[in-house]
Amino acid sequence: MGTFMDEYRRWIDSPALSEAEWKELDSIRDDPKEIEDRFFAPLEFGTAGLRGTMKVGLHNMNIHIIRHATQAFANVICQGGEEAKKAGIVIAHDCRINGRVFAEEAACVMAANGIRVRLFDALRPTPELSFAVLHYHTAAGLNITASHNPKEYNGYKVYWSDGAQLPPKEAAEIAQQMQEIDIFNGYKTCNLDEAIADGRIEIIGQETDELFLEKVLGETINESAIRDVADDFRIVYTPFHGCGFKLVPETLKRRGLKYLYPCEEQMVIDGNFPTVVSPNPENPEGFYLAVDLAKKVGSDLIIGTDPDSDRIGVLARKGDEFVPITGNQMGELLIDYIITARKEAGSMPENPGIVSSIVSTPMSAAICEANGVHFEQTFTGFKFMAERINAWSNAGTYRYIFAFEESYGYMVGDFVRDKDAVTAAMLVTEMAAVYHKKGMTLLDAVEALYAKYGRYAEKTINLVMPGVDGLKDMQSIMSNLRSEPPKSMAGVDVVRVRDYKDGSIFVTGLGKVAKTDISGSNVLYFELADGTTFIVRPSGTEPKIKVYIMVHGADKAVCDALLEKYVAYADTIKEMK
Repeated sequence: MGTFMDEYRRWIDSPALSEAEWKELDSIRDDPKEIEDRFFAPLEFGTAGLRGTMKVGLHNMNIHIIRHATQAFANVICQGGEEAKKAGIVIAHDCRINGRVFAEEAACVMAANGIRVRLFDALRPTPELSFAVLHYHTAAGLNITASHNPKEYNGYKVYWSDGAQLPPKEAAEIAQQMQEIDIFNGYKTCNLDEAIADGRIEIIGQETDELFLEKVLGETINESAIRDVADDFRIVYTPFHGCGFKLVPETLKRRGLKYLYPCEEQMVIDGNFPTVVSPNPENPEGFYLAVDLAKKVGSDLIIGTDPDSDRIGVLARKGDEFVPITGNQMGELLIDYIITARKEAGSMPENPGIVSSIVSTPMSAAICEANGVHFEQTFTGFKFMAERINAWSNAGTYRYIFAFEESYGYMVGDFVRDKDAVTAAMLVTEMAAVYHKKGMTLLDAVEALYAKYGRYAEKTINLVMPGVDGLKDMQSIMSNLRSEPPKSMAGVDVVRVRDYKDGSIFVTGLGKVAKTDISGSNVLYFELADGTTFIVRPSGTEPKIKVYIMVHGADKAVCDALLEKYVAYADTIKEMK
């Protein structure tokens, strides 16, 4: 590829552009910085697929990138021969702008390559797409979604036959194919209506919903928990304008919840997300309408799911206010509840196992150890957890009962291989109902866990670095942290560093001493003399470096002071470029 200006000229001169696309590119003719941001490099196809802002350009999400990526994906599927093409692909999308257009374009490219397509009739939760891949035994899956990113984004999330996101090997093959295929004329396509009429594209919908819901409801542990408190237990729910609007309320009603109050303003399907700056349940400010409603109706709990309904956020009542439960705290609560409830119900399998990510709370290990449950960690991303779970199953060692990561993602059951806010909403409601019967909120339950297992606290800092300069800065920061790792952080000695890129473990004063169990991810893991963990990694889906701080102390005051100190230090990471 030539310079970014060469690529810009190639695009603006291409007859493949519509008049509106040409005008958009012509409008930035005198803005070299914007041209560079759009054309300095292709969007990188990784194990999370593609994600970017919706603009005309090589480094953005648009119809040309969709066709290009889909042809590459189709080539990789076709390597499996006629059997793989017959097994085909399931395609879904969420509420985002261009979601349906991109999904239909991808379906047409797949069908033109002789691959059988099952296309959902409208927006669907990400976990249902994972379920459909497994249920229909397809070769692959595709979801057009940018999860919880701002409205300007869309994405291309790819799945393999195991229902999990694409393994690194296949992702690398697609990336290689994209380098070899011409973006404007290297793809095949067909007419959507004709492909539907002749059966190359099959539209699926409610029948798949029912099959999915049956599996979701099958993950109930305490059958009577919600019905037992149904007369005085209230929940407010918001889907943040997205995919949870239908199946989350339906699941909770079928479990016996009488008083469910949807946040009507946010039940409106809209990829512009008109009521929130960011449709992310990790951000409490997005719940302001739900909080107003919860106060009005006397709700005990607020549940929110992100636009593609794979993440879940929860706020619990504390007096007249509603307090967010962090992703780590919800993971701790669910681990303890699932273990306890399964033991009481007699449904705990032999050799149970739980999986979490290396950036999630170490309290998970403490709870599992105290309860005789095997615990392991993987890299961030449920595809890695799925790999570990599949390895347990193939070896006949452990039976997984729960998987989670701190970024508000939770997975149970063998019918999905990705985070699942629909099933999580049901289990959170069941758990909250059990505590409600005891006169406890989920906040009370968190405090009870701390009293039992020790006080832990965590904080994630996002260092946002947009554009081409941001990408360079992120690379520079990680390189500098590797070549000259700090000997201390906030005045506390660094005693050990794990570099998960090559698996090296360094001990201060001794040098390299061992290897980590897993490697191959751009993560630096610093262990400090006071027991604090300080982790730095670039986000795989957004232009930012994420810093994870995990502390352990005698009480809340100690933990709060530690967090405050290390949060201040985290801000200095940006200066290490």
